[in-house]
Amino acid sequence: MPKKRSGGGLTGTQQAAKFVGVSVLAGAVLAGIALPAAGALGLAAKGTVQGFDEIPANLKRPPLSQRTTILDSQGGQIATVYSRDRTVVDLKDISPYMQKAIVAIEDSRFYEHGAIDLKGVLRALNRNAQSGGVAQGASTLTQQYVKNVFVEEAGDDPDKVAQATQQTLGRKIQELKYAIQVEEELGKKKILENYLNITFFGQQAYGIEAASQRYFSKPAKNLNLEEAAMLAGIVQSPSRYDPVNDVQEATKRRNVVLSRMAAVGDISEAEAERAKATPIELKVSKPKNGCITAVDGAGFFCDYVREVFLSDPVFGKDREERSKIWNRGGLTIRTTLDPQAQKSAQESIKNHVYQTDKVATAVTMVQPGTGKIVAMAQSRPYGFGKNETQINYSVNKGMGGSNYGFPTGSTFKPFVAAAAIEQGKPPTQVYPSPYQMPYPSSVSTCSGKPWVNQGDTVENENESEVGPYALKEAMAKSVNTYFVQMIGEIGMCPVVEMTNKLNVVMGNDEKLPERPSSLTLGSNGISPLNMASAYAAFANRGTYCTPTAIESIKTADGKSLEVPKTACTKAMSERTADTINSLLSGVIDSGTGEKAGLTSRDNAGKTGTTDARKNAWFVGYTPNLSGAVWVGSPSQDVEMFSIRIGGRYHGAVFGGEVPGPIWRDAMTGALDGREAPRFVDVHIPDAPKDGKGKGKPKPGGDNKPGGGGGDDDKPGDGGGDNPWDNITIPPDMIGGGNQRGQGNGGGWR
Repeated sequence: MPKKRSGGGLTGTQQAAKFVGVSVLAGAVLAGIALPAAGALGLAAKGTVQGFDEIPANLKRPPLSQRTTILDSQGGQIATVYSRDRTVVDLKDISPYMQKAIVAIEDSRFYEHGAIDLKGVLRALNRNAQSGGVAQGASTLTQQYVKNVFVEEAGDDPDKVAQATQQTLGRKIQELKYAIQVEEELGKKKILENYLNITFFGQQAYGIEAASQRYFSKPAKNLNLEEAAMLAGIVQSPSRYDPVNDVQEATKRRNVVLSRMAAVGDISEAEAERAKATPIELKVSKPKNGCITAVDGAGFFCDYVREVFLSDPVFGKDREERSKIWNRGGLTIRTTLDPQAQKSAQESIKNHVYQTDKVATAVTMVQPGTGKIVAMAQSRPYGFGKNETQINYSVNKGMGGSNYGFPTGSTFKPFVAAAAIEQGKPPTQVYPSPYQMPYPSSVSTCSGKPWVNQGDTVENENESEVGPYALKEAMAKSVNTYFVQMIGEIGMCPVVEMTNKLNVVMGNDEKLPERPSSLTLGSNGISPLNMASAYAAFANRGTYCTPTAIESIKTADGKSLEVPKTACTKAMSERTADTINSLLSGVIDSGTGEKAGLTSRDNAGKTGTTDARKNAWFVGYTPNLSGAVWVGSPSQDVEMFSIRIGGRYHGAVFGGEVPGPIWRDAMTGALDGREAPRFVDVHIPDAPKDGKGKGKPKPGGDNKPGGGGGDDDKPGDGGGDNPWDNITIPPDMIGGGNQRGQGNGGGWR
């Protein structure tokens, strides 16, 4: 006995047989449904049994694209992003009125026929023959669902969408065969559920749940009769019957649906009339899609998360595959963003730099030891309007940042010091450090071919800055000539090796060039995230951890996806890192960064100001948080002299004055209530003072600077309490010059 299905109608075999039985008529019938009557001639042969059998038997039903929710580290929502705004719901979570309304208006015999409604086909053929065109279609709800599957699979590819919606005989036959398969596999209730979840309701809403939220700000299960009828009416033409733009047309269409529901017995005539007399009352929720909707200024971090997903091989073999997964959506992404730190960074920016200022600022915070990005904020909001931008000033170009990053000035000097200490230089190292001098005549490089000076000179910020200086004071005062002399002695390769270990690259992801100005005074552009992550290695006692933004990802069905993990590697010894921490604590205690210092916990940092005051930086850290602050013009065309920033006048901007206080306030709020671990202290003696308060080296046995003898007039070992052990002054290091070198970044602090 033929097998019956719970939904009624014929089995797949019976449907196919019946389809073949009318194959002679099929060309005309199908052409009459899908095409003008005149287009039917000559097409009957294409509806043969052979052609029908050659169609693949299995309809591939891709997962429905849904919205993706991006969360902070505490589970709070940052933003929702989607290619199609859709939330898939079960049939039990859809109002019965909605279920009845869509069936009544789209396929009133849905529960009576199988995949193909032959009565409907003949009825449509008759009407179309009378009108001489396409007056009525005959697609069942199942066939419409199949067509929507094709459209969903096409995604945003316009060519594939055109193929999925083309009104041809071949496409119609394909839909019919797949409809038969779907009816057998799913049954009526599941088909109805799938149809209501996949179909487009206008206003960027896909599926009934999104539509209900968009038009009425309520879940689909709570739709009343007139609301359900209105939504069911939209499906035929979402633009024509859009209630937001044309409530009269939407009302007429809704009333047609209500009449149809009464005609098929779903509601009484009285109910229909009462509902028709009720005006459409919308409670529209605007589409909230994309990182532009992110809270607490986290739009740029949101965009960074997207870029991480699209660029990391852990999510797919190539960008195209990763894009498909992202566009399909339905993901719940828990990130590393700390809401307390993010809010603190944004509030600090708001208090110090206005959105309308000539210059902008970016603040990025990273957790030492884990690489977790806990804050990413900037003064120009994420958007398309005036004084808004989609460029993320905190990251490299490849991740949505500026083309080249921003020159860092003297915030680069700790990398030179770390390289020198790793090479055996003591933290008491002294160099003559004149106010002005030429670069060394040549400096060794990694390639073995030395860099040769072509007449470039370097000078300090102030004429009063004249050595000799030891490293501690040179770092606190950010003495340019000291660090040029240091790299002249150790060469550039140790600095290159150090920055490579710290993953310090230019904003375009290229390696730093081997030039003294680049590797001492920070003349090349680097991103705030890059700098914050590198300084975090100092806080983490020499271990660098790659930055990470994603904690976990779950798919719509609850499956966990693998996510990128931070990679931690040793960049320097613990002793070197501890020494740098002590040196940079001095910058905050009594040096150029005094205005940035935190009073309640151990902290360290470095200021940086570039030539012509186009960029000002402060990069600093505590043992458990590292942060970088940049201030400047993104286009690098503003010299920060006689300028108002955040409503305050500044004669000349430098790293300790504007970025420093931003860092202080942002870090204070971010760390409020958090533990306050201590640095491992390394005692670095102060230089002895001469009668004028200037630090001078203790004469050696030959009474010459740099003789470096201990009590027995013999060279020391660089340790102990004698600050001038193992002092060396390289030959040809003392010099002058009247011309400032081109491109040397002189005066950077």
